[in-house]
Amino acid sequence: MDALTLELDLDLTEIINGEEVMSPSPHSKHQKITRKLNRLIDRHVEANGLGELFFSPLDVILEAGVNRLQPDILFIRKDNTAIIKDWIRGVPDMVCEIVSPGSYDKDVSVKKAIYEKYGVPEYWIVLPDFRAIEILYIDNCKYIRHSYAEIDGMVTSKAIKGLQININDIFED
Repeated sequence: MDALTLELDLDLTEIINGEEVMSPSPHSKHQKITRKLNRLIDRHVEANGLGELFFSPLDVILEAGVNRLQPDILFIRKDNTAIIKDWIRGVPDMVCEIVSPGSYDKDVSVKKAIYEKYGVPEYWIVLPDFRAIEILYIDNCKYIRHSYAEIDGMVTSKAIKGLQININDIFED
């Protein structure tokens, strides 16, 4: 293979409750939001030595053959890095889904229930069409709202110590 040839083994298939689900590749708006969030979170995580941050596509295997998801962004605390293998094999400390047209039910209902079932401590739902971010935190095996901002304001994380994000930094053009 020459230097100009790039071979990708890209698989956007997830296994959701035992069923293979193929998602289309995200649009540019989705990618811009992912990039901005990833940069802000990663700077904070790196500066404070908190753990590892990853972005999709990367499989998170919660239960082999049953639930293998690809959250847009995920964070693993320093004391939980043993789950980092070829893929992520176990429960990350934070997952983030950026809702695209056509993925609302999957992200806000189906995946939320799966993350809750496996005890993912923090779940971020990013709603570009509403310029909103909702951060849920698990309490007694159920998600409750920890932080929310729409159009303007800050969101904070419990899973990523000290992290605050101004949502205008995410949704500005």
